[in-house]
Amino acid sequence: MIITIDGPAAAGKGTLASTLAEKYRLAYFDTGMVYRAVGLMMVLDGLDVNDEVLAEETAKKLTFVKMIELSRHPDFRSQTGSRAASIVSAHPKVRAALLKMQQDFALTPTFADGKPANGVIYDGRDTGTVVCPQADIKLFVTAATEVRARRRYDEYKQKGIDTPYDKVLADMIARDKRDSERASAPLKPAEDAVILDTSEMNAAEVAAKASALIEAKTAKKITTGCRIKQIVLEK
Repeated sequence: MIITIDGPAAAGKGTLASTLAEKYRLAYFDTGMVYRAVGLMMVLDGLDVNDEVLAEETAKKLTFVKMIELSRHPDFRSQTGSRAASIVSAHPKVRAALLKMQQDFALTPTFADGKPANGVIYDGRDTGTVVCPQADIKLFVTAATEVRARRRYDEYKQKGIDTPYDKVLADMIARDKRDSERASAPLKPAEDAVILDTSEMNAAEVAAKASALIEAKTAKKITTGCRIKQIVLEK
């Protein structure tokens, strides 16, 4: 079973993906981590993230072990890391270098401890359109820009990061523009994706709605005789 969850920053897709992965006992692949890793590697090495040639060279050096190591760095999910990730992810050569790594995971998905899994939930921005267009279920999670900016602002505040809301909102708007206008794999829902607007929903409500969609679609495929890997539905 392959499930893809795409959407803009702070829409709630990461929380949803991890919740569903635990519920259905599937591996979880946050594809944004590969771009954050490349971006952070460049920042730490003092390289210009706007330089596509240097970004491609950095991407080709990235390994899974290095990515996990970098994920523990304090700037991995900071504003600095987010901005760098958004910029390097817009480079076509970087995306090409990292695409195979992401696609191969679907063939032999594993949990964080290395044990094999019966499927995977991808969390990203183009997993349903580029990484795994063959996915069994595709979700596109979104929310109003102001709502997402407020969520990110509150997140920074909880972490002790002092950043004005207006700056968070401006960065969010700029990032959305970069992600939606990039030439290679722009941010957009797959044609067969189900769109979930979380603007007025909490995490539990989003998870409940997504679960209902997954179970309804899975039941329908099984009923019609489609050959798919059945998943254990935890009640």
